[in-house]
Amino acid sequence: MPSTPRPLRRLGFLTIGLFDGADPGRGHESTLEIIELGERLGFDSAWVRHRHLQYGISSPVAVLAAASQRTSRIELGTAVIPLGWENPLRLAEDLATVDLLSGGRLNPGVSVGPPMHYEQVKEALYPDTADVEDFGYERVRRLLDFVRGKAATDFSGVEGFEVFSDVVQPHSPGLGQRLWYGGGSLSSARWAGEHGMNFLTSSVVRAGGPEDAHDFAQIQLSHIREFRAHHPDGAAARVSQGLVVIPTDSATPEQRAKYEAYAAKRLPRTTAPQGPARLLFAPDLVGTSAELVEQLHAHAGFREVDEVAFALPFTFEHEDYVQILTDLATRLGPALGWRPGTTG
Repeated sequence: MPSTPRPLRRLGFLTIGLFDGADPGRGHESTLEIIELGERLGFDSAWVRHRHLQYGISSPVAVLAAASQRTSRIELGTAVIPLGWENPLRLAEDLATVDLLSGGRLNPGVSVGPPMHYEQVKEALYPDTADVEDFGYERVRRLLDFVRGKAATDFSGVEGFEVFSDVVQPHSPGLGQRLWYGGGSLSSARWAGEHGMNFLTSSVVRAGGPEDAHDFAQIQLSHIREFRAHHPDGAAARVSQGLVVIPTDSATPEQRAKYEAYAAKRLPRTTAPQGPARLLFAPDLVGTSAELVEQLHAHAGFREVDEVAFALPFTFEHEDYVQILTDLATRLGPALGWRPGTTG
């Protein structure tokens, strides 16, 4: 039986933070301004994507450190950090530092797998160990252990004037319960649940193997239920959905035309699984809040969650994001049962 739509409890948004290579500072500043706007509008969370060797945020932890000093309430997340580019111990240090600076508002999302275009980048990234690096779940487990306070070394104590710890410092209590796994398959959902993580679902799932179907919403639903079936918190385990949702209530005619053209251009990829990995993409949702409520309530994945991080489109202008966020917070969110948070 289909589940019943529940009131939306937490509303967030996700941005890629694009910038012009000739003026990267302006793009980063725009991202920070968007996060500040999100807090003023009452959003519960703001998330940034992660892009390497592209014109998008390559260091989300650094960007969120800056955002933590310009906001006071909104939670700050990464969706997601690909761990194939990271040393888990060093990343654990950075995450704990930013979490403390933010007052415990950091929500790190991570994923596994080899870095994109690995054959072309491996000599720069891992010149001595490229052929033996492990890009599987073990990399996440190491990060979890370090963030949650398990020993990283068998040495601790005083040496001269220096004091050494056997666990990653600083340690931020509570951060270990705010780690998210960004997954698109049954196996990743199961692993995240078994290891007590939170689960990020997006607009991409894998359609291969036992999930060989073309119904995105039903595949996503199966992932959410698999995750909760294996999580210690069961049905209460946290899941956040991240579809591309673009309300047009206050948009100009030019903006509406741009948004509709963007969604139409991306629609063909949603009709069948793409590439060797058989990735299935969800259609972008564009329309008035009344139309979007109807579409979301009909979505099997959405009906299983009570928190979202709606993704902002990649290539729009700053003023477009202002309009979209404003409509999300003042029109669509309340229509879905959400109530804005308060700053302070």
